[in-house]
Amino acid sequence: MTPRISRKTRVTGGAIAAAALLAAGIAGTAGASTAPAPTKDGSPLKLSASQRTELLRDAGAAKVQMAKELGLGSQEKLVVKDVIKDADGTTHTRYDRTYAGLPVLGGDLVVHTAKGGAVKGTTKSTEKSIKVASTTAKIAPTAAAQSAQGLAAKSLSAKKADAQAPQKVVWAASGSPVLAYDTVVKGVQKDGTPSRMHVITDANSGKKLFQYDDIRTGKGESEFSGSVDLGTSKEGSGFTLTDADRGGHKTVNLGNSESGEGKAFTDEDDKWGTGKPDNPQTAAVDAHYGAAETWDYYKKVHGRNGIKGDGKGATSRVHYGKNYVNAFWDDSCFCMTYGDGEGDKAPLTALDVAAHEMSHGVTAATAKLEYSGESGGLNEGTSDIFGTSVEFYAKNDKDPGDYLIGEKININGDGKPLRYMDKPSKDGQSKDFWDSKTGDLDPHYSSGVANHFFYLLSEGSGPKEIGGVKYDSPTADNKKVEGIGRDKAEKIWFKALTEYMTSNTDYKAAREATIKAATDLYKAGSPEVKGVEAAWTGVAVK
Repeated sequence: MTPRISRKTRVTGGAIAAAALLAAGIAGTAGASTAPAPTKDGSPLKLSASQRTELLRDAGAAKVQMAKELGLGSQEKLVVKDVIKDADGTTHTRYDRTYAGLPVLGGDLVVHTAKGGAVKGTTKSTEKSIKVASTTAKIAPTAAAQSAQGLAAKSLSAKKADAQAPQKVVWAASGSPVLAYDTVVKGVQKDGTPSRMHVITDANSGKKLFQYDDIRTGKGESEFSGSVDLGTSKEGSGFTLTDADRGGHKTVNLGNSESGEGKAFTDEDDKWGTGKPDNPQTAAVDAHYGAAETWDYYKKVHGRNGIKGDGKGATSRVHYGKNYVNAFWDDSCFCMTYGDGEGDKAPLTALDVAAHEMSHGVTAATAKLEYSGESGGLNEGTSDIFGTSVEFYAKNDKDPGDYLIGEKININGDGKPLRYMDKPSKDGQSKDFWDSKTGDLDPHYSSGVANHFFYLLSEGSGPKEIGGVKYDSPTADNKKVEGIGRDKAEKIWFKALTEYMTSNTDYKAAREATIKAATDLYKAGSPEVKGVEAAWTGVAVK
């Protein structure tokens, strides 16, 4: 085998199909070996992988002292998860927490540290003190596993659900902290999507506390995006879809199986696909192109080097299952997976779908918004927001940017988009405005509030035509909202997600997070901050 050499090739045809968008201080002055590129004072610096590693290392060295500064109990420890540094020297360090060696679910927090080392503030998932009477459970692990399997089975298909050995944790995401079990039940959802359901049960009473699924359900010729450039690598006598310029991202063929790592696509002349879905390479072209555009968007617009910020590529798996009408992100394999649609003739590999699915990975690596309740809606909304943003960023004339979700894949068979950002209720199920029952909806529908907010913040309310598409966005109080522009709206949402949101952020907390982000970027009282406030009021979040 010869060394892999990154290379760009052209592909033509329809690109990535928007799959079923189905489907949380003290170390702040650490220096980096190379000076990062300058940005606005409140904007995140564009850090290289080595610079980020150095910040993480320094934060890890200072975590014991930070725990003391925060007044944490003697049995609590901090685990560094991520570090972001702004141009003005402010550092945002994200931590998970343990108690007596047990993971604390809902105990994550972000510490905001000034350039000089002083703690400016903290953003916490819970203000409750983390403490339980005992770490000895009254319920046996086997009994907890059996109970969790029964509870999860209600959400899965008739295929057997398999409960893994429970992990003892401290549950702090709601109410007072309690000793609990986190049991993962593997199975298959009713639409064929694999499931890794987390069932959280009280370790002393057996009562179910929470439940969420770990699976987030988003020269070559592409089906959706025309002729596109691909990053490929020389391997043996041919080429593979391995993009060395983007962390080694790979696109592989599952061959209609529902498991495994898949097989590499190979091509002797480095010309991929035909633009027709009956050619197996075509779906791979769309997926590979979508992954590249998403990587480039996060790096060039937000300074994020890869999904986790560590410079490492993910994996795209195409041709999943038979007649599978969906796509999903799985953080355990750091991969996104695409079905071929009805009759295996309509791959769900459109550009906004690919970006949507990869953005679930960004959320998992930062705020880790729990996929349930209002935080679940924010999780899905984040993927729709960045899926849309990548579509605009790509400037592909075959799939131009718009505020429609999944408009290319015709998943409902009626030619209509899957979701609408200007008026989410047009899909028949999503919410235009927040109310007290929003968190009871499936995350794909409670996400409507976040999508509507982003549209209003970007473009404003009322009828208008953008890029040949007509929109007409209402407001909860019938008052006009003026948009601040999509470019600014994207930066505000990204900063809020990565620096001010935590695992159980709800819509009210999201309003606070975006106001803080806008203030950091554009100063207090600026038109941008007022625009954020007006857009949230427009969707009834006050």
